[in-house]
Amino acid sequence: MSFDRSLKIAPSILSADFANFGAEIRAIEAQGADWVHVDVMDGHFVPNLTFGPPAVKAFRPHVKTVMDVHLMISPVDAYIDAYADAGADILTAHIEAGPHIHRTLQAIRAAGMKAGVALNPGTPAEAVADLLDMADLICVMTVNPGFGGQKFIDMTAKVAKLRAMIGDRAVHIEIDGGVDPVTAPLVRAAGADVLVAGSAVFKGGSVDKPEVYGANMQAIRAAAG
Repeated sequence: MSFDRSLKIAPSILSADFANFGAEIRAIEAQGADWVHVDVMDGHFVPNLTFGPPAVKAFRPHVKTVMDVHLMISPVDAYIDAYADAGADILTAHIEAGPHIHRTLQAIRAAGMKAGVALNPGTPAEAVADLLDMADLICVMTVNPGFGGQKFIDMTAKVAKLRAMIGDRAVHIEIDGGVDPVTAPLVRAAGADVLVAGSAVFKGGSVDKPEVYGANMQAIRAAAG
């Protein structure tokens, strides 16, 4: 993966048709998705249960762009190698998920993946101040993690603070939660470059109507500027 700060749309397949993941992934990529975002939930760290390593490994052959795997699980370290084997390009862990996030980021990179760290809405930007040289991505949650389709929580001040802290480091700022054509320009202006969108991308479309996915992504992209 090369680094740049151009706008990237990362549809969350949590909003896709669960019976047709391969075709859904191929459809969103054909319609302009830059990354494919995979939300992993454990029913413990967050109140939902989604994809384990075997499911992520099954997605991998269909993903031709970047597979961005977001772990909403605790503990994390015991599963790093499994998600590396499953083919994750980026593996993101929550700073709130364990006491040794620095070690976790080291282990993710050692396993050959880019390392991300996620911040819940109640966690300040300063929490990652000593991690910026260990991280490739900071994921700012703009909903409380665990479910799709939630209302956007305004974290633009946090995003702007992170952008200033990052400086010229090759670190992405990703926004996850409530992204749509209304909220996208707010976070883009504050400094975000990766926008995760679930329902805003998949609404109204299907593998038989993939052009709707394309139109939805284009609306987000155009609004963000």
